Amino acid sequence: MSCFPYQEALSQVLLAPEDTRRMDHAMASTLPVIMERAGMMAARAVCQHVRPCRALVACGPGNNGGDGHVLARHLAERGWPVSVAVLHPSEPGSLADRMAKRWHGPVVAFTQEEARRADLVIDAVFGAGMNRSLPECVEDFFAAARQIIAIDVPSGLDGATGACSGRVAACRMTIALIRKRPGHLLEPGRSLCGEVVCVDLAAPAAAMIQMESVRLWENAPGLWRLPAQRPGDHKYRRGVVSICGGAAMHGAALFAFEAARHVGAGLVRLTVPAEAATLYRLASPAAIVDAQPMEQALEDERRHVWVCGPGLCPEEVERTLPCLQKSGRTIVADAGALSWAAGHPERLKGVSVMTPHMGEFSRLFGQMEGSRLEAARRAAARLGVVVVLKGADTVIAAPDGRLSINVHATPALAIAGAGDVLSGLVGAFLAAGLPAWEAAAAAVWVHGEAGRRAARRKAGWIVPEDLFGELGAARHAASKRPEGDSVCVRAE
Repeated sequence: MSCFPYQEALSQVLLAPEDTRRMDHAMASTLPVIMERAGMMAARAVCQHVRPCRALVACGPGNNGGDGHVLARHLAERGWPVSVAVLHPSEPGSLADRMAKRWHGPVVAFTQEEARRADLVIDAVFGAGMNRSLPECVEDFFAAARQIIAIDVPSGLDGATGACSGRVAACRMTIALIRKRPGHLLEPGRSLCGEVVCVDLAAPAAAMIQMESVRLWENAPGLWRLPAQRPGDHKYRRGVVSICGGAAMHGAALFAFEAARHVGAGLVRLTVPAEAATLYRLASPAAIVDAQPMEQALEDERRHVWVCGPGLCPEEVERTLPCLQKSGRTIVADAGALSWAAGHPERLKGVSVMTPHMGEFSRLFGQMEGSRLEAARRAAARLGVVVVLKGADTVIAAPDGRLSINVHATPALAIAGAGDVLSGLVGAFLAAGLPAWEAAAAAVWVHGEAGRRAARRKAGWIVPEDLFGELGAARHAASKRPEGDSVCVRAE
């Protein structure tokens, strides 16, 4: 059965190595045609982005090298001065060997001198499935290059995790075959790939069907849909969000409150200690402040979605979060709630979404093992909670194994308070009726879009309050299919 919430999410699929192997198996009878098309389409992508120049195509012994030989041939047919440097010959009789024999142009030594001589080096040495350390001669070769375009992934980069096996050279552009790999989005891979251009290989239907079982996507509209305004809307239909406020650090709860209010929640309420109620009311004239015991606040069944953690000390979390869990409310746990559960993550069972940054995640679960993807997936399955592992490459993991990676953001969001804004957005989208994973993914994207808009307006230097005025436009942008950060070159 298809895992796609919406058919347009097919374009956002990320191919892990096992997915690629399944597709290769489904395409086995047509692989020679697919490899020819891959090289042709990669050459087309190069020509669309680079003016003709002296090009050196570096080829490895596997299928990545076969793609490179085809690319070299198509560039030469377009009039480019092209040479090929071969790291090791392909296995005799293999598909890569057959493609290499169809190259009749210059073949030069795989040396730093040849790399330095070229205006452009095209990396077709190792693909996304490389699982060993990068040879020193390859490291030195690409270190000498003026500019590099990689086919599939830069050599030495793990396509599944974005990790490096040795000194991986930064590329001007990376040409992804059919779909992006997780390593194109996960750091440090994202910073090394340059612009990522996907090329459509018009793969057979049998291969494309394999993607319907993929459970990993790039986060963007199409993976989720935000509710539109309707004539019959009222504040309770739009959704009620409740924020737990603390006695001392009121700013964080107010950030979450304003975020939920500005992104479209119908009603947002703050439940705070009695001694702090006046302070909250003075801080925001729009604030609906309830200075009442949690048990009394929970008598209102319309207050189903709660944000617990921003600005709370451990003692305040102890008084509020267990009550919310026992009542079966939908809970977003962040900040103080995560600190309260440090070393005891089972305390968070029963919440719907948790939003740790890497430090909070490590304090909850200990030293991370493996990639961010796998760590977030394990944590989500262990607790039955949607995990938003925040960072430059935010990972959104569902307990059922679904994952998305968000890179639609900006370094300008690396400020105190931005995470509290995100918590409020998640709460608003949960209150609007989105399932937990979709609400979290949508909130992360809208948060990033608001950050981008605010950063453009303020030359990159923002404070959390700058996000509020951008949230309406960011939500509107989420209702449209974005152009995204990469290009797709399609086969004719």
